[in-house]
Amino acid sequence: MQQMDIVMVGAGRLATQLSEALQRQGHRIVCVYSRTMTSAKGLGIRLDTGGTNELDMLPRQADAFILSVKDDVLPELIPRLAKGREQCVMLHTAGSVPMSVFGSLPNVGVLYPMQTFSKERDVDFSTIPIYIEGSSRQALSVAKALAQSVSNKVEEVSSEQRRYLHLAAVFACNFTNHCYALAAELLEAHGLKFEAMLPLIAETAEKVRTIAPRHAQTGPAVRYDEQVMKAQLDLLSSQPSMQEVYALMSRSIHELATRDAAKS
Repeated sequence: MQQMDIVMVGAGRLATQLSEALQRQGHRIVCVYSRTMTSAKGLGIRLDTGGTNELDMLPRQADAFILSVKDDVLPELIPRLAKGREQCVMLHTAGSVPMSVFGSLPNVGVLYPMQTFSKERDVDFSTIPIYIEGSSRQALSVAKALAQSVSNKVEEVSSEQRRYLHLAAVFACNFTNHCYALAAELLEAHGLKFEAMLPLIAETAEKVRTIAPRHAQTGPAVRYDEQVMKAQLDLLSSQPSMQEVYALMSRSIHELATRDAAKS
């Protein structure tokens, strides 16, 4: 495996986990950039490398510049970073931002690990699907080599396909986690612990490994048990926003179940 010199632009959750995973595979993180010196130095210390909050202080050359920052920062950041580095390979890690955000730069691409990250919790990168894209043979080759060095699941997709991957991830992760948060709030308000849900959550997640999610669905909405649903909506009478979520989700579950029944 070719070891690469990498400049990490960003010091957040994904940047931290990705930097450490790449470093474990022998790549060198030669410098870290962040808007704040505290964040840049913090990740730099973890990686035993330098950190800066000034783009002009970054190396002019590296095998790859990986941009792992907020999506809305990219259009303003890229022209500043690219000054004097126009031929360098630059890869962003965003799920919903097209590769075209790099404009006319010749060697650019995407390295998108589809996973939820935190600085405090290590993840096994080898199991994380990484979706790549490249504007040139060189950029695609670098993206592929980096991705394959940390993951066993690497696939080339277009910017348009990646948009739908990211959208699906919002439903599968962010919305699901929000439902956990609502469940925890509901339980705590009545002197109950969220831990009671953990076996149910674990079994639900495990089940969809072998059963299509729509076929794994259970509960009153699938059966359209109006009596149970009305009683549960009444329990939420003091929380109209949760009532709305319950009603909308129940309707969506039943519509999908009805559509499947009509096909069979």
